[in-house]
Amino acid sequence: MYSGAIPVVLMYHSVTPYQEDPYLVTVKPERFDQQMRWLRKRGLRGASMRELLAERRAAGGRRLVGLTFDDGYTDFVTYAVPILQRHGFTATVFPIAGMLGGENSWDQNGPRKPLMTAGQVRELAGAGMEVGSHGLRHVSLVSATDDELAAEAEESRQILREASGQDVDGFCYPYGHVDGRVVERIRAAGYAYGCAIWRSDLTGRHALPRTFIGDSDTGPRLWAKGARHWLRWEYRGPGAPPPARLDPGPQEQSRA
Repeated sequence: MYSGAIPVVLMYHSVTPYQEDPYLVTVKPERFDQQMRWLRKRGLRGASMRELLAERRAAGGRRLVGLTFDDGYTDFVTYAVPILQRHGFTATVFPIAGMLGGENSWDQNGPRKPLMTAGQVRELAGAGMEVGSHGLRHVSLVSATDDELAAEAEESRQILREASGQDVDGFCYPYGHVDGRVVERIRAAGYAYGCAIWRSDLTGRHALPRTFIGDSDTGPRLWAKGARHWLRWEYRGPGAPPPARLDPGPQEQSRA
C-alpha cells in the first residue's frame, strides 16, 4: 500500500472544440479554462505528477492538484498549454510512444484525433510540462505476454526520453487496466510511479487513482468529485498530510 495520503489527481484526455464526442473524452477550451480558474480561485495549483509527488515526499504539496492528460493528442499543445501557462499550472502528458504522429486508431467509432509528433513532445517538455509513457500501442496490458509487456514499458520509455529530452518517471495504464503482474513490470522498468483510474482494485505509488474530468464538470461537480476523493482517501498512514480539498465557494456550498 502507498504509505502517504493519496493526492487528488485529475484525468483529462483531449482539450479542443468539438461537435461529436461519443467516448466523452473531450473538454472544450472554454470549459477547461473555467475549471482551471475554479481551482486557482480556491488556492489550489495544478501540477505535474513529478512535482506533486516530490512535494509529497517533502511533506508538502497540500494545495497541489495533479493534472494528467492521456494519449498525447496534438490539441494539448494547441489549446491546453496556453491555458495552463496563463494560470501558472503545469501538467503531465502521457503520449503513446509507438504512435507519435499518428491518430487514435483504437477508437473504433469516434472522430479521428491526431496524436502529437516527436517534435511536439519536445515542445511541450520545453514549456515546462512533464512527459510520461502510455505504452507503445494503446493496448490492454493485463492480456499482454511478458515480452510484450516488457516492450510496452521499456521501449516506450526510451522513445519518449529521446523525444522529450527528459527522464520519463511515470507510466499511465491504457484503459486503466492493471493487475499485480503489470504493476511489478512497470516498477521493475524503473518508473517512479504509475497512474491508474478511480475504480482500480490496486492502490499505491505505481497504481495511483485518478478522477475523470469531462466537459460537463462545472464548479459544483468538481467540488463533488473532490469530496468523494476526500472521503475515500483522506488518511493513508499515521501523520500523512491530507490530499488537497476541492473546497466549494459560498455559491457551491449553498447548492451542495
